[in-house]
Amino acid sequence: MKKTFMGVRLRRLREERGMTQVALARALDLSASYLNQIEQNQRPLTVPVLLKINAVFGVDVQRFSDDDEARLITALREVLADMQSGPGGVGPEQAVSLAEIRELASGMPAVARTLLALHQRHRQALERLDALGAQLGDGRSGVLASASHQPMAYEEVRDFFFARHNYFAELDDAAERLAAEWGLQPGRADEGLVRRLQVAHGVHVVTAPELPGGAQRCYDPASKVLQLALGLEAGQRAFQMATQLAFLEMGHELHRLADGAGLSGEQARALARIGLANYFAGALLLPYTAFLQAAEAVRYDIDRLGHQFGVGFETVCHRLSTLQRPSARGVPFFFIRVDRAGNISKRQSATHFHFSKIGGTCPLWNVYEAFAQPGRIVPQLARMPDGRAYLWVARTVSHGGGAGGWGAPGKEFSVALGCDLRHAAQLVYSRGLNLADPEAAVPIGMGCKVCERDACPQRAFPPMGRVLDVDENRSRFAPYPVAVGGSPGGLANPHPGVA
Repeated sequence: MKKTFMGVRLRRLREERGMTQVALARALDLSASYLNQIEQNQRPLTVPVLLKINAVFGVDVQRFSDDDEARLITALREVLADMQSGPGGVGPEQAVSLAEIRELASGMPAVARTLLALHQRHRQALERLDALGAQLGDGRSGVLASASHQPMAYEEVRDFFFARHNYFAELDDAAERLAAEWGLQPGRADEGLVRRLQVAHGVHVVTAPELPGGAQRCYDPASKVLQLALGLEAGQRAFQMATQLAFLEMGHELHRLADGAGLSGEQARALARIGLANYFAGALLLPYTAFLQAAEAVRYDIDRLGHQFGVGFETVCHRLSTLQRPSARGVPFFFIRVDRAGNISKRQSATHFHFSKIGGTCPLWNVYEAFAQPGRIVPQLARMPDGRAYLWVARTVSHGGGAGGWGAPGKEFSVALGCDLRHAAQLVYSRGLNLADPEAAVPIGMGCKVCERDACPQRAFPPMGRVLDVDENRSRFAPYPVAVGGSPGGLANPHPGVA
């Protein structure tokens, strides 16, 4: 553990418990002067002290994790870049430095989160103004639709899972217990699931040549018939049946978690329930303890785990990103799924990696290289602009099912799983890679709009708040800080006086 100064967080914990400094020092078996030095950031928060805090107060150590700090730093950089750009934005002379952002995220995380929440409200207010202006401009009357007051439902649900570090102990523990009670066997879980549906709920499972809207599962509560799409593999069938069992067996818990997430409307809550049901299904097919032990035994070899548990590459990757039980943590992974156009349809993070919300990802990322090598696992050492390095593995996956027939478009995605470089040696995919060489990592970013790598050969446009210096004597565009009062599009006119 590196030296971590978190005096403000420790003082906040003490204030929440209504304790004096002397009382906290006595509870932790420390001298009052030593505790005072920790709270004043004159001494780092060490592992022994952190373990004492966990033992005495039952506080999750994640509260003092530098991973959480890194998530805040990344989010703050994105928000501040957005605030600096556009009409009314602050100029470069008022820009907040990375050192100041680190200090805010480390010392005052609650203030940092409040700033992020305020920015989100600011963006929502701008969207409402734009929508109202469009209505008035068209001469229409009426009340502004309430939908424009809130972010999109799926974005709210993504933030909900992200805030929980993609781990739900309630569902994970219940799934592991029920898998044992029902006698589900790795690789043959579909047999036990069919039996459970029939015996406990009177549900009959049938195969349908084609389901409405290309669905993979369709349940009729009246007839108690569960239809599964023709062409699903055994693992996919098992996953769909496990998802239906989540609604039948865990419906109350799904509603409780979704209702307590602070989501804006029923559509978001319904999406959250679906996501939670899928989470339970994965935990049922891949029980926590058995799956973690198997993963560690094969050094997180995704294909071998898929064969052992009878599920596909994507399901294994998704499950690996959820192994964050406090008493038995796996490698903290980040999981993402994209299509060829760069649309992100799934993204989950068990730790600090932050996916950009402003748009676009990095074309140098191996998640896109995987499309050029379909079916093959493509490893990559990558380094972000903040200096953190990661090991990523990516592979294409195809989604079948249904009876599309000749000429029907298919579904192809690239699935990527990543972890911090300090965990890379635990993965079989690090074999042959020079993890100690800083030059071996490919420099990537979250996307051109928020990436400050000036010399990147793949840059599509300047970062927000910066423009292209058009120099007729050079063969390339070089970004430089924008002055306040640039053109409405964010690019200042390189030739003053020319319309």
